[in-house]
Amino acid sequence: MDFVSLHAQSKPDAVAQIEEDRRVTWRELLERRNKVAGALAKLGVGRGEHVIVYAPNSLECLLASAATRAANAVPVPMNHRLVAEEVGYILENSDAVAAFVGGPFVAMADEVRRRAEKIRLWILLGEERRSWAASLDELLEHDAEPPAVDPAQGLGGSMIYTGGTTGRPKGALRAASDPQVTLAYMQSLGMIHDPHVHLVAGPLYHSAPGSFALFSAVIGGTVVVMRRFDPEHALHLIQTHRVTSTFMAPALVQRIVDLPESVRARYDVSSMRSLVVAAAPCPMRVKEEALRYFGPCFYEFYGSTELGINTVLRPEDVLRKPGSCGRAAPGIDIALLDDDGNPVPVGEPGELYVRRFGGMYDAYYKSPEATRQTRRGDWYSVGDVARVDADGYYTLCDRKRDMIISGGVNIYPAEIEDVLHRHPAVDDVAVFGVPDDDWGERVHAAVRIRAGHALTADELRAFAGKHLADYKVPREVSFPEDFPRDSAGKLVKRLLRDPYWAGHGRTI
Repeated sequence: MDFVSLHAQSKPDAVAQIEEDRRVTWRELLERRNKVAGALAKLGVGRGEHVIVYAPNSLECLLASAATRAANAVPVPMNHRLVAEEVGYILENSDAVAAFVGGPFVAMADEVRRRAEKIRLWILLGEERRSWAASLDELLEHDAEPPAVDPAQGLGGSMIYTGGTTGRPKGALRAASDPQVTLAYMQSLGMIHDPHVHLVAGPLYHSAPGSFALFSAVIGGTVVVMRRFDPEHALHLIQTHRVTSTFMAPALVQRIVDLPESVRARYDVSSMRSLVVAAAPCPMRVKEEALRYFGPCFYEFYGSTELGINTVLRPEDVLRKPGSCGRAAPGIDIALLDDDGNPVPVGEPGELYVRRFGGMYDAYYKSPEATRQTRRGDWYSVGDVARVDADGYYTLCDRKRDMIISGGVNIYPAEIEDVLHRHPAVDDVAVFGVPDDDWGERVHAAVRIRAGHALTADELRAFAGKHLADYKVPREVSFPEDFPRDSAGKLVKRLLRDPYWAGHGRTI
């Protein structure tokens, strides 16, 4: 489905994308996308190959992904906050053959490119020029025709790297995206309306902001891009462009509702029809304030990079079902199972499984064992535990696989533990999330020091910062005397973690 071409034919002069004072019409978007896609194909990027997109939120970032899909290749967004070691790993593991790089990440690309032997083509998106890279402007000068769009790929594929539950991050690969599933998502989240203007508030390397930007373009909406989130600027953009929808992690909504009332009162946000929130549990106070300020347009969903959108909470149910993330989304079958695979009774916690459907990932790239661990026949799970009430509303209550969500960002303890174990003074380590009033959770590392060594919290954090993105570095470190293990010798992490959550009424 070539929705860009369809909209360019039906409304060529309508605005497709906005970034600050820049505007791109559908006709211009089609022309630019086709030129870049044609150049990619001419320069050797083949069908199904992977292309890194490592750039700040911008029109160029959107163009890079669109052109990659139009070339029948698969875009792979790169997390902005990774350090060189992590960037190098993803460049190698993804088998990417090309990389779009822009803004402050050109210096990082220059640092790692000599070790990224699989990248045949580097493309710079901004004003900077390097001898080892082509530029987007050069690609826009090509007159090569883009390859024919493969109808089997629907809206095109994607591969997004999630944190590693067993160490290194994994690429969640979708070879194709079903447009019918996309439309069902949008309908259930109140996003089918005309005119449609969507605000990209979060970083496009995250699965949800990128997906909702794509969803909005599919139906011909205008996409407004924020380069970097600022709560008052978000309100300015909503008022200026009469924004009708946006996706935000709870931390971003909280920053808006925590603005002084006098600041919020300056802006007219009555155009908003759908404020979609997910990526972490959203405090009820934030939900109540958002409903009060934006009106009855607050939608919440539960989902994941791997399994797509699985539940939807509608505005009329936000206060009626406090703490819930909604009912099963249209076309979604959910089962809550115990450790033996048996359904649990209503009101009892069970691991949440979703029956395979067209909005799911295909597999973790080059990780068949990790893919197998998410499956139970035709049912898939990312390890979340939930309960369901008699009305069919789900509430998340725990995570089996230890994932930490801080400010809407997924953080996987095993990846951090793998790094900390490399420190010569560390004998054992357990990383877990502890409560944080602002971010939901913060990263805590419990460390046992090797006999004959000394280690301080600051020294450990400095070591972690050399190998991990800043948001993965433990915010606090403890040195417990006892590291409890079960009869099989496995660390019982919950015995270290649970005291921090006592009295909070939740475990995530």
